[in-house]
Amino acid sequence: MANMRLSMRKIREILRICWGGGLSARQAATSCGVGRTTIKEYLDRAQRAGLSWPLPEDLDDAVLENRLFPSSIPLDVERRNIPSFDYLRKELTRKHVTLQLLWHEYKEKNPEGYEYSQFCLRYRAWLKTLDVALRQDYKAGEKLFVDFAGDTIPIHDPRTGTVAPAYLFVAALGASNYTYAEAVSHQDLPSRISLHVHTFEYFGAVPMITVPDNPKVGVTHPCRYEPDLNPTYQDMAIHYDTAVVPARVKKPPSRTARLHTAPPHDVWE
Repeated sequence: MANMRLSMRKIREILRICWGGGLSARQAATSCGVGRTTIKEYLDRAQRAGLSWPLPEDLDDAVLENRLFPSSIPLDVERRNIPSFDYLRKELTRKHVTLQLLWHEYKEKNPEGYEYSQFCLRYRAWLKTLDVALRQDYKAGEKLFVDFAGDTIPIHDPRTGTVAPAYLFVAALGASNYTYAEAVSHQDLPSRISLHVHTFEYFGAVPMITVPDNPKVGVTHPCRYEPDLNPTYQDMAIHYDTAVVPARVKKPPSRTARLHTAPPHDVWE
């Protein structure tokens, strides 16, 4: 058995070049910089786990690690001082909080605790035990959700050294989650219109309904029931034959400031 467990990225590479590329264990050892015995061990583990190449697209690192290194103790029993899963779930609703950030905080207090993939595996297993309160079902081509996601992205000019913020626009189809993203320097109306045009061109089609947030630039009168659209925004909708139905206005939840910087937990809430 290997003295030190390899990263899931390294293991995926071993499976790719051996099973997908046909390299021998000796060749893979040279390519990956690990011992031939280690290569054989992981290939044997993957074979016993019933894996084959290519790996399923939905097989994330946490699940892959559990397949290769299954625990003899049920997930709901073995905890190793993991915080309450309900606490983790509530923390993930806060701005800039991710599972990776929560894992770092957990490892600082529990150096012998789970690695990141196992930490995620146990949390996701707990999520599956929760009752589903509401499920959103969308028809193909019916709705497109658009919004600016998270914080700005710093853009560094290599010639002048100046740093300018960029705003990340994200559009996702409701049925497939097929996504288009583009960074722009402004969130004004011309930029927003251009982003919609680029989105439609990228998808090669126009959705029946476009669901934006309630930005002032696109909705002149935010209202819970009958928001008024900016005339230019409305003209764009008429031109592309799509109905713009802004998201309902809601009071944003209070969020606790964090000292850490991390990507947003999720673009769509």
